[in-house]
Amino acid sequence: MGTIARVLRHSRGCWHFLIAIELLSLLSLPLTLSYPWPLKIAVDCVLGGQPLPWFLKDLSLGRTETALFWVVTLLLLIAISVNLQSLGSWWLQTYAGEKLVWDFRAELLNHVQRLPLSFHDRYGAADAVYRIQHDASAIQYVVIQGLVPLVTASFTLVGMILVIFKIDPGLAIISLAISPILFVLTMVSGRLVRKRSRVIKELDSSAMSVIQEVLGCIRVIKAFGQEDEEHDRFVRRSSKRLSGQVGLAVWQAVFNLFIGLTIAGGTAAALYIGVTHVRSGILTVGSLLVVMAYIAQMYAPLQLLSTKLTELQGWNASLERAFLLLDQSPEIAEITDALGVEQAQGHVAFRNVSFNYAQSQQGLNNISFEAPAGSRVGIVGTTGAGKTTLLNLVMRFYDPSAGEVLLDGVNLRRYRIANLRQQFAVVLQEPVLFNASIAENIAYGKRDATDAEIVAAAQAASAHDFIMRLPKRYHTVVGERGASLSGGERQRISLARAFLRDSPIL
Repeated sequence: MGTIARVLRHSRGCWHFLIAIELLSLLSLPLTLSYPWPLKIAVDCVLGGQPLPWFLKDLSLGRTETALFWVVTLLLLIAISVNLQSLGSWWLQTYAGEKLVWDFRAELLNHVQRLPLSFHDRYGAADAVYRIQHDASAIQYVVIQGLVPLVTASFTLVGMILVIFKIDPGLAIISLAISPILFVLTMVSGRLVRKRSRVIKELDSSAMSVIQEVLGCIRVIKAFGQEDEEHDRFVRRSSKRLSGQVGLAVWQAVFNLFIGLTIAGGTAAALYIGVTHVRSGILTVGSLLVVMAYIAQMYAPLQLLSTKLTELQGWNASLERAFLLLDQSPEIAEITDALGVEQAQGHVAFRNVSFNYAQSQQGLNNISFEAPAGSRVGIVGTTGAGKTTLLNLVMRFYDPSAGEVLLDGVNLRRYRIANLRQQFAVVLQEPVLFNASIAENIAYGKRDATDAEIVAAAQAASAHDFIMRLPKRYHTVVGERGASLSGGERQRISLARAFLRDSPIL
């Protein structure tokens, strides 16, 4: 129920669509209830000679053939109304479902971007991608294919029960006798589905991570000839997921079989009692046909309630994984009265700074130094000594566990994070480019840069000459991670991007 409550809160932007969908779904209730009545009129009145209903007496003028025509017309009108209702409901459900998923994925991505690096180090990109792309889509199944049908089925069930009770109370009681059995089956199956769905999602995410690693490290794999080993690694992880999914599907099939058998038993019992009531004169043949039609329609929502409640457990397992991302709070907190800074001078100081990563003992221990504004500083040390950690701390990707880092004499914790990071331009050891044009990559840190500024930055980075030799020059798309450029060319574009940003600290 906690997951369902969160789903409803996240669906606020689509409530007007959901209300319209529910109203259209409830419109199907009177249409469904009226469907068997033309058959009853045809059997009892046209064939059996009983009096016609009041609304057909005047139309038919007492003639049997005319009455049959209006009965058939009534049946067609009901059928047309049902199909128009289904068409409108289908369009609304499709639109609302897609919008729910789009909004939820956008919210997840926006939140994940703002999580600290420690989160991404711990979970990795593949797991977050799987939760955003695959787990988030469960929100439309829960709302559109779960909650909406459950509400409609509940109203339909109540309506059917009331009508059957009015026609024959005994048959209504017999028909409802199977409800406790369905309830027990639903509870048992739902718990198992939820538990196994969580395991399957973890296995599926693990298999997807192999694909992402392979495609991201394809040059290394080819260089070391490890294609077959990576294929086998993917197969091993996928086979576990396959076994789990097949096992879950078998269990759900068995559950559906028991539901079907239970409903068949209830139908058989109702038919037996109904025939005895016809023989004893309690019911007419037409009334029995109506009651049996209603019982069949009553069992449809009962079966829907049972299966949907089970399916909800699997979808909820996906949403729990997606909500886990939203539950991660930024470890780098910003104080309420944080200072803004437009243009720092660039004086950096470390005072007795210590830091350790959660996964290892490597880090920094009591480091102190100063880098005056305008100076060029080289940081030298063995692998793992903490060179990258220094830069992570000065840009406040992490906070030190002891000591303080200062910019222009002010502790970094006192600054607004967004303003603080605007004071830095970064060229990474491994240049990262986006699948966009060269001009867009250079202007990534300064979106409003003019063409002249972009060219000047490229010239400063000694990139202008090779850019001008490309077919589309600055409009050349570099491909994923800059795959169409050489390593040196990618590095030059990264330098140009940093130069164009023109921050106080490079």
